[in-house]
Amino acid sequence: MTSQKTIEDISLLGGHPALDFVNTVDSRGERWGPEFLNTYGDLVTWAGRLDVIDDEERNLLLAKATELPVQAHRELIHAKELREALHRIFLTESGDAPIGEDDLALLDRAVRPAHSQRKLVSIAGTIRWRHAPAGQLDAIAHRVSWLAAELLTSKTERRPIRACQGPNCGWLFLDHSRNGHRRWCSDRTCGSHARVRKFRALQSD
Repeated sequence: MTSQKTIEDISLLGGHPALDFVNTVDSRGERWGPEFLNTYGDLVTWAGRLDVIDDEERNLLLAKATELPVQAHRELIHAKELREALHRIFLTESGDAPIGEDDLALLDRAVRPAHSQRKLVSIAGTIRWRHAPAGQLDAIAHRVSWLAAELLTSKTERRPIRACQGPNCGWLFLDHSRNGHRRWCSDRTCGSHARVRKFRALQSD
């Protein structure tokens, strides 16, 4: 991870949109940041990359944010509050700490509107949930909360969530490794850096 990256080109390594949402902070390790969600437009860009919204919804939300900049900024703050609550909740999967009641309550409040904005549709003979068109600035946060809730409630049916052990990372990911002991968000970045540090430490002994 480098500070030169933007929301348009940061890696998507979480294996799930809710985890990639939490990973919109460059580092959660020995340092925190930089922050990638600096404007409401950044939030929209991220949501488009992860197919949380479509192109039409993207244009609608950007236009509404231009029309209502104060409200857009407030929704960005709320989205980041949700992100931090999700980070703390997801971390409890690999530790002994209980889920914070305030964090769970925040997620629950965000999920409720998302549920009311979904309907059942039939697509090619398959019944699926579909969101109502995103018409309000809080739509992205609501959709992310729904995705996060689905991920959390499917714990017994999926691979575990891990935090990258890179000292300047801490990104979350679904562990799809064969042995279930994956340590890095990416072997090419954090894994490679760890091997270099280990080699240099051995050389200095």
